[in-house]
Amino acid sequence: MKKILIANRGEIAIRVMKTARKMGIKTVAVYSKADRNAPHVRFADESVCIGEAPSNKSYLRGDKIIKEAKKLQVDGIHPGYGFLSENANFAELCEKNNIIFIGPKSKSIKMMGDKLAAKDAVKDYNIPMVPGVDRAVTNPTEAAEIAKEIGFPILIKAAAGGGGKGMRIVEKEATVKEQMERAISEATSAFGDGSVFIEKYITSPRHIEIQVLADSHGNILHFFERECSIQRRHQKVVEEAPSSILTPELREQMGQAAIKVAQSCDYLGAGTVEFLVDTKLNFYFLEMNTRLQVEHPVTELISGVDLVEQQINIARGEAITLKQENLKINGHAIELRVYAEDSMNDFLPSIGTLNTYKIPVGKGIRVDDGFEEGMDIPIYYDPMLSKLITYGKTREEAIQKMIEAINNYKIEGVSTTLPFGKFVCEHIAFRSGNFDTHFVKNYYTPENLKEELNEEAKLAALIGLKIYLEDQKQLKIPIN
Repeated sequence: MKKILIANRGEIAIRVMKTARKMGIKTVAVYSKADRNAPHVRFADESVCIGEAPSNKSYLRGDKIIKEAKKLQVDGIHPGYGFLSENANFAELCEKNNIIFIGPKSKSIKMMGDKLAAKDAVKDYNIPMVPGVDRAVTNPTEAAEIAKEIGFPILIKAAAGGGGKGMRIVEKEATVKEQMERAISEATSAFGDGSVFIEKYITSPRHIEIQVLADSHGNILHFFERECSIQRRHQKVVEEAPSSILTPELREQMGQAAIKVAQSCDYLGAGTVEFLVDTKLNFYFLEMNTRLQVEHPVTELISGVDLVEQQINIARGEAITLKQENLKINGHAIELRVYAEDSMNDFLPSIGTLNTYKIPVGKGIRVDDGFEEGMDIPIYYDPMLSKLITYGKTREEAIQKMIEAINNYKIEGVSTTLPFGKFVCEHIAFRSGNFDTHFVKNYYTPENLKEELNEEAKLAALIGLKIYLEDQKQLKIPIN
């Protein structure tokens, strides 16, 4: 593999390019008209415009990307995450055009992309599943009967999607019909498929996922877990590895379960198996993400493995040379997704210009980003500016480094999730490890954050006053 095209933008495009460059592989960037001056375009060896700003006219146009890939004679396409990364048709298009798709085969993407098909695929492997029905339900009366059978609260979920879309928690029978209609409508709008299914709602879950790698020689390894319970709108904001609640025995059980999930769909490449863990440390299969995850850096830091390099090696037919027994957890890593969002206003996107953009630097600090000072934040794409990752020998050290890194990350012109990240890292529930996916609902309000920021401002003012008064004392000339 001598040349690869990265069918993505921003920080993940640069992340893949860095590893490709290290491996002596040339890279091609694709970009929309809105991204013509973006850093990922300059970072690549070659670049090509694939259309107008909206993603459905550029980054989602698999046909255009394949056409340019053939023209530029690339050997493989890395999809990153988002956009076409879990699009089975695009993977199949690559296969048909003799271009290596740096990811799983299209049949695996298709199987795991449909949550009902995924449940069906793993049911013969004795993997724990959340109680519920493994078929699509469209009738609210039938839904109410199922709910009564498995017990409220229930979760209505879109079969075809993720990211919290088409998902509704239902506490009582009276609201089943209304919530069913909303979930079906939202799923249809987001995924073009209104199929929903019903399962028992785990009331205080931890969201824990296992990183797996599988090659074409029958080797499947797990690279331990990531804790992803700090979420807003069912989407992750803070992730860490390892989790503070897993025992070595439970870690191994979940790792082996993840390997079985990969076996169930004849998996190839890097993937993530997601689980819910209840208060009694029972775990349940949730879904499989058939791509590289946003939060992959925390796994890289604790395992010492470059997951993108492994993806590329696997895609070109090489066997994984690592052995499960030799993999060890070393230290602790935390990642904050730095979104251009207003933490004070329901995390709504914040559009504007990065008038100031200075990243923190230092030992144990990693910033994966695709923006620079003076750039505008496009309205067309996900509002993530960067991923701020910190590493320490212990969880406490990683948390402390994160707080310091947030303090030294200077962004002006847009609101970001940096203050929220600091709020999380300083909160006793997070620091103690005693939290779940309801952290935001249970502990966070804009008022709490404002109060914390005001206290910090007061403290800074008092420190400034003290320094000023001490300076004044030294300036006074003694009178004889």
